[in-house]
Amino acid sequence: MANRIDTTFTSLKTEGRKALITYIVAGDGGFDLTENAILAMEQSGVDIIEIGVPFSDPIAEGKTIQEASLRALRSGTTLKGVFAMVERLRQKTDMPLLLMLYANTIFRTGTEHFFAKCEETGIDGVIVPDLPYEEHEEFSSVSRIHGVHNISLVTPTSHSRIAKIASAAEGFLYCVSSTGVTGMRESFTTDFDAFFGEIAKSAKVPYCVGFGIRNGEAARKMGSYCDGVIVGSAIVNKVAEYGENAVPEIEKLCTELRKGLDHSL
Repeated sequence: MANRIDTTFTSLKTEGRKALITYIVAGDGGFDLTENAILAMEQSGVDIIEIGVPFSDPIAEGKTIQEASLRALRSGTTLKGVFAMVERLRQKTDMPLLLMLYANTIFRTGTEHFFAKCEETGIDGVIVPDLPYEEHEEFSSVSRIHGVHNISLVTPTSHSRIAKIASAAEGFLYCVSSTGVTGMRESFTTDFDAFFGEIAKSAKVPYCVGFGIRNGEAARKMGSYCDGVIVGSAIVNKVAEYGENAVPEIEKLCTELRKGLDHSL
């Protein structure tokens, strides 16, 4: 069976559309809220969803996602619970679902067991932000057996490594818009023409940009450089601000992002 990420990007290319990828922390506000938000995001035009597995020391994350992780952990969120939620979601949706988590969570679970569980529950890819590219194969050699894409990240400071990372990427390439941790930004200092120009020379899979995109206008601007945009902190902020009433606000934001992205073409 083809990976849902690949199938989605093929369909989007045929339709001449850009991918809208969103992120939410599993269990922040409870699993019911996370499930309902994911289904609402799909209905609002989101193509792929990253599910954050809360971690006690999320070094790549800004304050928004760090606090969401802590809230989720305090409410008893576990990896086992996340997999159970994915199983429930798979009865309602066939959209691509990814897990974003730290390497230690995979090691603690056991690499083979973890990726077998991903395959069993219907996870299409993983993003491991603290895994250096040079150690990528440690997980990829196992994830490939189970049909799960190990998504690579590339940053503006990757410099001479950009070509190597881009050419070896699978599923899609996660392009980090700027240095630092996750979070919404008022402006960007990256030379995007140079950054994406370098990526375009080597990438064999679609490439999408994340970190700092907070509204439809930012999605429109950033979408003009690549195959899609990734939005995390802006979604997580809605959960923090509105709690159990967050789903309609998330829907509104995703609808705005979708409109902005569609106007980037």
